[in-house]
Amino acid sequence: MFKQKFWLSLLLTIPTLIFSPMVQSWFGVHLAFAGSEYIPAVFGIIIFFYGGLVFLKSAKAELAARQPGMMTLISMAITVAFIYSSLVTLKLVSGMDFWWELATLVTIMLLGHWLEMASVESAQGALNELAKLLPDEAELVEHGESHKVSVSQLKVGDTVLVRPGAQVPVDGKVIKGESEVNESMLTGESRPVKKIVGAEVIGGTINANGALTIEVTKVGGDTALAGIMKLVEDAQTSKSKTQVLADKAAFYLTFVALGAALLTWIGWWIAGASAGFIFERVVTVLVIACPHALGLAIPLVTAISTTLAAKNGLLVRERMALESARNIDVVLFDKTGTLTKGEQGVVDILAKDKGRTLSLAAALERESEHPIAKAIFQYAHGQKVPETHATDFSALSGRGVRAKAGGKMVYVGGPRL
Repeated sequence: MFKQKFWLSLLLTIPTLIFSPMVQSWFGVHLAFAGSEYIPAVFGIIIFFYGGLVFLKSAKAELAARQPGMMTLISMAITVAFIYSSLVTLKLVSGMDFWWELATLVTIMLLGHWLEMASVESAQGALNELAKLLPDEAELVEHGESHKVSVSQLKVGDTVLVRPGAQVPVDGKVIKGESEVNESMLTGESRPVKKIVGAEVIGGTINANGALTIEVTKVGGDTALAGIMKLVEDAQTSKSKTQVLADKAAFYLTFVALGAALLTWIGWWIAGASAGFIFERVVTVLVIACPHALGLAIPLVTAISTTLAAKNGLLVRERMALESARNIDVVLFDKTGTLTKGEQGVVDILAKDKGRTLSLAAALERESEHPIAKAIFQYAHGQKVPETHATDFSALSGRGVRAKAGGKMVYVGGPRL
């Protein structure tokens, strides 16, 4: 919404500035034709109702809550400029119109709110990515038979079957079976976690090579993944110290602006100035009291920091915490061994013929869904080793795999092989 409003308001602001008598006087130019004096008024009115209405509605909410802030300041400035400029254009009062000021103020504030909303949408994108971790359907076990149902239909106590390679639909406890589960998307641990009867499993993780029957222990908003999504949502609504300070400044500035306008009126009235002259000065004070830079700088900082955090995989629980991060000198990582990328990889090959060994291993691991098998195959593909054709493939449960390659039986596996 703000993006569209900004671009249209900017398009109308340009001719408003060009044909504004004050702006022309700054540059010593004079551009005019029949009716050109009404261009700033026409475009200014459109900008006020099209782009400024959203600020007026927000100001109404602030005043209803008895918390005047930035929206109140903006609304006061553009409303005063609109009324006074309309009176000047209709020649009901003499003076200088503020259509150009109204247009630029609305356009700049729309830009600030567009940037702020963009950062919120970026965080919303992170929420959508988290939501994609959960499958749409689960395999519910009832009376010894399984059938697919929507995940939203599951309830605590239900029994669910998770086949090899499938995603765990909800949080639960293993009541039958044994397997390894890839939890890297939630914990960052690259090594699959072994699950036996009694072990807890988390919705959104991926089952590896064994079938698991689990009892549902948490559903909906009680799951671990839902908790993470709630943290992201809370971060969107939280405010940094700078934003809180800006809100306080806007609150007090509202009264300062009104007080300054009142003093201006009294001062010029005592000095014996005309009503039109006093009116013009009071309007000027109220218009320039709106902090253009404050309305743009805070959303801009918020947008940049939130976007950079999202791109680097940082989950921001509170914006105040992100703001305080500038004072960090030392970072301590509590990890079991090393920091990982959340995926397996090949570090080195110990063999007389490394190329041949890697080629044979990749031939056997090509069709496997195991994370280590995928890592070996991807490494071999990256090293561009010669492909070896494997036949008579078979899995050795808990130990590895075997197949015929190059006329010989080849085994690939772990220490238990």
